[in-house]
Amino acid sequence: MTTHSEQYRIEQEPFYQPQGDEVALYQAAYQARLPVMIKGPTGCGKSRFVEHMAWRLQRPLITVACNEDMTASDLVGRYLLDADGTRWLDGPLTVAARIGAICYLDEVVEARQDTTVVIHPLTDHRRTLPLDKKGEVVAAHPDFQLVISYNPGYQSLMKDLKQSTKQRFAALDFDYAPETLEVEIICQETGIDSDTAAKLVKIGHTARHLKGHGLDEGISTRLLVYGAELIKQGIEPAAACRMALVRPITDDADIRATLDHAIDALFA
Repeated sequence: MTTHSEQYRIEQEPFYQPQGDEVALYQAAYQARLPVMIKGPTGCGKSRFVEHMAWRLQRPLITVACNEDMTASDLVGRYLLDADGTRWLDGPLTVAARIGAICYLDEVVEARQDTTVVIHPLTDHRRTLPLDKKGEVVAAHPDFQLVISYNPGYQSLMKDLKQSTKQRFAALDFDYAPETLEVEIICQETGIDSDTAAKLVKIGHTARHLKGHGLDEGISTRLLVYGAELIKQGIEPAAACRMALVRPITDDADIRATLDHAIDALFA
């Protein structure tokens, strides 16, 4: 069965606020069909950026949320039983290679290393994907590109990409936007007033300063947007901030008290 690429196209422009020259850099990488690695903390805009670039380049986008239980077959495909016997079903990576989509492996470091090695032939001069179980070698469509992302803050000896994988990619470093820009992003995303957005961003920066001092990760831009959405729904700002910004990221009583105090000081 041929998969129609139109179902993977992004019709409306996803809002993305550039922080530097990342749009031009990515476009150049795509023109050269270089595989791209995007590194940055949770909720800083990595996935939104990829969606925006797929829309900008008018390419279909197939996204795979990686996890530790994902097998190579989940990526490339497998045989399935049906009423007529067995049939082959392409996995998302194979579909993307066939139709010339951008394939985005989100948080690829979560996948087992024996799974990620299947991408190697697609990320060098071969641009092929062997389907061992089917006895087929798929030559990637000329428009195909592979993009992966991960959070270096979570990497460890047990959870990191092999150098043999890393050195197949060009890389872009992402981080949370500067304060004024992050305020603009929250206003654009939610329609909330800039004063409230600025207070949310201040709370976010307070939490980010605690990273490594009781917090594994600071408050993401995504969570700041959640807080703004709750406030827009009529929730009292301090309560919205506790629900969206503090309770998701820590159960430590002292850290919660510190952040709750910052919220009360801003929204008193």
